[in-house]
Amino acid sequence: EKAAPSLLSVCQAVRFGQLCAGNANNDRRMSDTWGQGHYGARRGGRDHKGLDIRCSDGSVVYAPFDVTLNGALTVYTDPKKAAINSGINLAGEGLCFKLFYVRPDRTSGTVTKGNRIGVMLPMQSVYPGITSHVHVQMCDKSNPTEYF
Repeated sequence: EKAAPSLLSVCQAVRFGQLCAGNANNDRRMSDTWGQGHYGARRGGRDHKGLDIRCSDGSVVYAPFDVTLNGALTVYTDPKKAAINSGINLAGEGLCFKLFYVRPDRTSGTVTKGNRIGVMLPMQSVYPGITSHVHVQMCDKSNPTEYF
């Protein structure tokens, strides 16, 4: 007699839905004059602890799945980067993560998948010529690439 198939074998791993208007497939920032957008890319003496998803300045940023908003965050201490010094802490689908370079509409409550979280900040004003992007970082700084 055969055992019933496990539900786990048919469940999909968590995948991020569309994060940014105009980038339905969550295309990543590759290489530009400022560096590369993959997890682990070198940033001077440190490693990049997130994944950069292409997002044009001023674009709407969406909830990639049903999320809880867990407060605003500050990205930089450098006042020269004030124009893009904002983001949001989120949780959903069993994941804890952060989005950098986003001006959130609000910082608490819940947002359902595909609804607006906020707006991409003007990255070109701080890093001219960069591929503008949202930086996705797991709370524990592990690699988020498997979710894309």
